[in-house]
Amino acid sequence: MPTLFQESAPSSSPWIHAHCDGGSRGNPGPSGYGAILADAQGNTLAELSEFLGIRTNNFAEYSGLLAVLEWALANGHPRVKVVSDSELMVKQIQGKYKVNSPDLKPLWQEARNRIARLEAFDISHALRHKNKQADALANAAMDRGAKPRAAVASASTAVESLPLRPRPAASPVAPQPAQPAMLRGFTRNGSNHLLGGATLPDGIFVKIIRE
Repeated sequence: MPTLFQESAPSSSPWIHAHCDGGSRGNPGPSGYGAILADAQGNTLAELSEFLGIRTNNFAEYSGLLAVLEWALANGHPRVKVVSDSELMVKQIQGKYKVNSPDLKPLWQEARNRIARLEAFDISHALRHKNKQADALANAAMDRGAKPRAAVASASTAVESLPLRPRPAASPVAPQPAQPAMLRGFTRNGSNHLLGGATLPDGIFVKIIRE
């Protein structure tokens, strides 16, 4: 693996320069990284930006570095100088700090593996105000990740604000014929006697119910 800050062998390949940043709103929370890569003359080669989901700030910082290394290797740039405002990540990559976090150790190891495939690599720390473009790209990634939730909230509000439709008027119910009142009476010596002087017209069937 090439030693940091030194070239492993003379090379005609030019250096490319990368600024990377990562952030998390909540730590852990919605997170993303951003990176910008340029050639030796300052011409932009690529802008990288990705929403990572709910992650920590340090996870996002490492993701930005890994994206830079992946792009450089995929596009044939074997000499890379990186600037980051994450002092922790920079010093861990330099070997000045130990990596104690079980979540970061696989990311650190993958970064070291990718660096080993380069001809030369350099990483340095800079304050945030010197890393504005990468910071803006990281924030843009986090903003993109927040849009789907905002869209769902807006849709819910829109549904709640829709005017209520009037219910259709109930269909008129046809009047039902009035049921005849029950007649009451008694039997005596085989004859029916109705109470209240009521009489039955001819042809009426009578049902006798014992009370």
